[in-house]
Amino acid sequence: YIARRISPKIGNEGIIYGVEIQQEMLDILAKTTKEEGITNIKGVLGTITDPKLPRNSVDLAIMVDVYHEFSHPYEMMQNICRALKVGGRVALIEYRLEDDSVPIKRLHKMSELQVVKEMTPHPLSWIETLDGLPWQHVIIFEKVGGK
Repeated sequence: YIARRISPKIGNEGIIYGVEIQQEMLDILAKTTKEEGITNIKGVLGTITDPKLPRNSVDLAIMVDVYHEFSHPYEMMQNICRALKVGGRVALIEYRLEDDSVPIKRLHKMSELQVVKEMTPHPLSWIETLDGLPWQHVIIFEKVGGK
């Protein structure tokens, strides 16, 4: 969904990697992008621990309501960090645990503090948290150093 939404903003100069761990979802992405004439999205079959992206190739990784579902979050973030360029960013969009009015089960929510704490072992620096969405945080990190 997000890949198709940002595709026009990226244009023909860039590549959007749409990572899924289920081939069926990649098949749907391929069919939809072909029907819509979108040529800058490349589907990638990842695993539960590795998005299988080229090292030092990613400017921005966006995960919408995904991180809390990872069965191996440390390993996945380790591999996402490998794929990020130095100065590349990660945007984690997660339902706000701090807000009881968000009508989502607690296990599908994360607090800002929890997200920041879980990113600590990785070569990421917290940049900012945007709260412009009605129910979700947008928590942004930047890759630092040469890892």
